Amino acid sequence: MFTGRIARFDAPGKPFEIETVNLADVGPGEILIKVARTNICGSDLHAWHGTFATGGLGGQLPTVLGHEMVGAVEKLGEGVTADSNGVGLKKGSRVVFPYFFCCHRCRNCLAGRRNACLHLKMAMLGRADEPPHFVGGYGDYFLLPAGAVVYTVPDNVSDDVASGANCALSQVMYGLERVDQQLGETVVVQGAGALGLYAVAVAKARGAARVIAIDGVPERLELATAFGADSVIDINEAATVKDRVKLIRGLTDGHGADVVVEVVGAPAAIDEGLKMLGQFGRYAEIGNINIGKTFEFDPSRFVFANKTMVGVSLYEPSVLSRALNFLEQHRDTLPLHRLAAAQYPLESINEAFAAAEGKRDVRASIVPA
Repeated sequence: MFTGRIARFDAPGKPFEIETVNLADVGPGEILIKVARTNICGSDLHAWHGTFATGGLGGQLPTVLGHEMVGAVEKLGEGVTADSNGVGLKKGSRVVFPYFFCCHRCRNCLAGRRNACLHLKMAMLGRADEPPHFVGGYGDYFLLPAGAVVYTVPDNVSDDVASGANCALSQVMYGLERVDQQLGETVVVQGAGALGLYAVAVAKARGAARVIAIDGVPERLELATAFGADSVIDINEAATVKDRVKLIRGLTDGHGADVVVEVVGAPAAIDEGLKMLGQFGRYAEIGNINIGKTFEFDPSRFVFANKTMVGVSLYEPSVLSRALNFLEQHRDTLPLHRLAAAQYPLESINEAFAAAEGKRDVRASIVPA
């Protein structure tokens, strides 16, 4: 019997309730994770507001939100001996894992598109009032289902640094791979929250000649520079779309960007970002997950300039292994510890969400212990 707390999420607009629940045992192939910390991601905020309808993905209420997490093995189910790279697992092994779970057998999985699995399951969608209860990251435990992809965290990568790997970092790595960002190209990142900061760092690591970050929060712009941005644009100073597009043109010798990454989550940013692209530019659309919100744009600009827009949802699970390698390689050269520096105990989760909503923290973390 395993006893632990969860932050039960009953409905949008209602505060989280801390509840103690029990898990009878861990089944074959499953792994019970003792959660070390779970970040508050933008999609968690959207679900909290009700603008990200998890019901459209098969989600039920009440549930437990939280997915961007790191933890340690509490118990291995029968048959589980190693992670997805063949590294042995035992109680106490520190691990990360994709927060979505593939069947590994459907046509999309077999075609190497496991992030589009036809039988995809995810954290935050199960019911908190039914076993196993531990269905999201905001709790003492999280139960990994049988067949889940899991990777061991390197000893020299701390929990606060590793916590962003399984969502924000892997997401932007996959996005830049999808648009085939090349050595010597110019990349514009719309939004300098956690995903945007990772995007800046990854773009530079992939050989971008110039990375330009756009945001309106001074601390985030300062962090963007620390993460490798060559230039930053403050939307409070360049207050109109025309102003910002003109700045991008000036910073790219009039050519426009080769790649633009959208991680703001506002539909209006898309038309703006498309205007920033040069000929044959590629647009990685990651941030907009709120169904029904639209924007207007002139398709002739898109057609005549041979532009491409790629929607990026989730990531191929193997990307997470590379994300850990990235964190290990850059642990001493990037201020990674600043991304999730704000910590809140589980019982203060409502305060943490209020802080995240007010953008007081780049990435707030819930630390159960």
